[in-house]
Amino acid sequence: MVAAALKVWLHRRQRPQRYAFLKDLLATQALSREALLRKQRADRDAIVRFARDNTGYYAQRCAGSDDFDALPILRKEDVVAHLPAMLARGHDPRTTPIGYTGGSTGKPLAFFYDETKHELMRAGMMRSYMLSGWRPGRKILNFWGARQDTASGGVFGNSGWDDFIAAEKTLPAHEIDAAKLHGWADFIRRYRPTLLQGYASILAALARFVLDEKLSMPASLIGVYSTAEVLTAAQRETMERAFGCKVFNQYGSREIPNIACECRHGNMHVWTDMVWLEALDGQLLVTALTNRLMPMLRYANGDCGDLLEGACGCGLPFPLMAMGLCRQNDLILAPDGRRLHPSLFNRLLYGMTGVAQYRFVQDQPGWIVLNLLAAAPLEPAVAEGLRQAVRDATGLRLELAYVDALERTTSGKHRFVISRL
Repeated sequence: MVAAALKVWLHRRQRPQRYAFLKDLLATQALSREALLRKQRADRDAIVRFARDNTGYYAQRCAGSDDFDALPILRKEDVVAHLPAMLARGHDPRTTPIGYTGGSTGKPLAFFYDETKHELMRAGMMRSYMLSGWRPGRKILNFWGARQDTASGGVFGNSGWDDFIAAEKTLPAHEIDAAKLHGWADFIRRYRPTLLQGYASILAALARFVLDEKLSMPASLIGVYSTAEVLTAAQRETMERAFGCKVFNQYGSREIPNIACECRHGNMHVWTDMVWLEALDGQLLVTALTNRLMPMLRYANGDCGDLLEGACGCGLPFPLMAMGLCRQNDLILAPDGRRLHPSLFNRLLYGMTGVAQYRFVQDQPGWIVLNLLAAAPLEPAVAEGLRQAVRDATGLRLELAYVDALERTTSGKHRFVISRL
């Protein structure tokens, strides 16, 4: 207990802004439903006024009005086409950090971010973890498939000392094979975390391995946080049997994190102190209420779901939602038998804004096809660089195919990685 308290004290000194944000979020959480929704509406109107008065993009889109309902939907192609104009005045687009999301809709997207956005995101994650009973200072173990997040400077790319005082450890999970699964399971038993967090497909594969090998998991586990992909009922059941604790589903994105999270009663609560969420014919539109660096209003992020009436027995004042079947992708088979996570392929197109849409498809062992919807073919050197990058990372041979359209799934979702093996 003394060691945990010391870690929290050190972490607070290292990340004072994060803990200040967490304090504010927990205070909002204590409001009544009516007070919470009044605050949300005031925050929504304030971010519309801010965007109109402080960005070139919304100065035109709002046309002198701050009527939220009159705002057109913001689509990914709008962000790609007008990115510099979306940055708030007083910030230089040449020096402001840029993040990338390949997006589960298969459209490369860049966005501006800063330390304030990062710290608020991490505070929001801490608030979500607390729904399980976790408290700062208790260990979290992440299994993460995106290389840019586990690299130095990434979301989970801290130094050993930073991880120690944050009581957090991240295992890169860019690919899966039997040896890695065995090593991960062994590490859980040694590290004895309170929470596991990771991509749904990675955690489900690990859970199946634990059950097949009849391995025991530590009693320290109180929750598993599934994120980045759709969590199916079968995956949830497998994880809960393997790890002996409840699975919590999270919903967010790189450009707008902390949209919703599941409580102990199994209901998804919308974080209305951070976002304004709409469901238009099943399509989700998200407005970030806190982003005054790059406001995003009524943003169609490519996901689907519904807003629900009623309250939850857990006592949280936040309204409820249900996710649609979105973000469903496949693991790709490498020539040496490894199973490769979609994020490995997704990252290869970061920054290629000339690509309108893409999809990787594996139809036969040893090969993968990249279908491209683009205004013009890639330069020969760029195309060869992609082929070489795929060969180096996976051993697969890459074929490029230019197409006029890419069909969507029956759920309306565009899948950016498909395996038909």
